Amino acid sequence: MPIVTVERTYLRLEAPSVAPPFPPLPPDVRIVEATRCTVARYRRLYAEVGERFHWRDRLAWSDQQLGAHLADANVRIWVLEDAAGDGGFFELVRADDGSVEIAYFGLVPSRHGRGLGRALLEHAIADASGWGATSVWLHTCTLDAPQALPNYRARGFVPFKRETYETTLPDDGSA
Repeated sequence: MPIVTVERTYLRLEAPSVAPPFPPLPPDVRIVEATRCTVARYRRLYAEVGERFHWRDRLAWSDQQLGAHLADANVRIWVLEDAAGDGGFFELVRADDGSVEIAYFGLVPSRHGRGLGRALLEHAIADASGWGATSVWLHTCTLDAPQALPNYRARGFVPFKRETYETTLPDDGSA
């Protein structure tokens, strides 16, 4: 398994707006809160969205650990749905200091290239703001889609920290 050097960038949006200018969604697309998101649904979305970006953290959690996380009052899951099913999601985590992290965010591969990432991010910002966020923050890295960082910057996120680390990737030619 090859070892790669990854750069992670943390970004923050101070005083997020409650009502960003949402781009119109296609008629069959909606973004809804999964108020009782099941472990199975979360695992499916996490795996499908994150597979090509090497998301691993939540895959190691037991069903009990993940269920407790999803039941936490400081965690909210929102899902992009369309006629074909679940097309992406974001996870908000509220901290004691009033900030809200967009802990995970992304689309399943079949929804890429349709402008849905912008709409999903703007909903994440609005939902975090509506939850009383004093700031919204997230991180991205060089393993993520090349559109991720420009999308975050275009929505007003500003880098506040960078770090470099090494990780191993499967030797499947995907890196």
